[in-house]
Amino acid sequence: MTGEIPKIAISVTVNGVTHREEVEPRLLLADFLRENLDLTGTHVGCEHGICGACTVLMDGDSVRSCLTFAVQADGAAIETIEGLGEMDALGPVQTAFHEHHALQCGFCTPGMLMTVTDMLRKYPLASDDEIRDGLSGNICRCTGYQNIVRAVRALVTQRDAAR
Repeated sequence: MTGEIPKIAISVTVNGVTHREEVEPRLLLADFLRENLDLTGTHVGCEHGICGACTVLMDGDSVRSCLTFAVQADGAAIETIEGLGEMDALGPVQTAFHEHHALQCGFCTPGMLMTVTDMLRKYPLASDDEIRDGLSGNICRCTGYQNIVRAVRALVTQRDAAR
């Protein structure tokens, strides 16, 4: 026995592209995305699931990629910040954050944007309190959240007008 950890084959669709890789069972989804797929937009902050910087969507639900093993994502559809838009063609959530000055240092922004994407798909977000409650798992040390709430409120208005 060589002491090597046996690898497990997984298949994951990330931002619409299917990837088949062999990974160690202990490899975290955040590390898989960043190191194996070179998708470095997903940030790792606290490594305890508290800050929300590593939030991605797995089969449409927000997950903390620093607490999720890559093998748990086998067969799943993952959405990361890279799938929301391009530098020269920002997506609607990115545009709203830009227009409402809802970011500063940017470290929390990828997780915040993914959480907002999830919230907009699932919840009415009828009040600022609901928006704040939905964002309560994402910590930002720079903005004070006012502009983030404004950006989300604008997105809710756009979403509801389109219905």
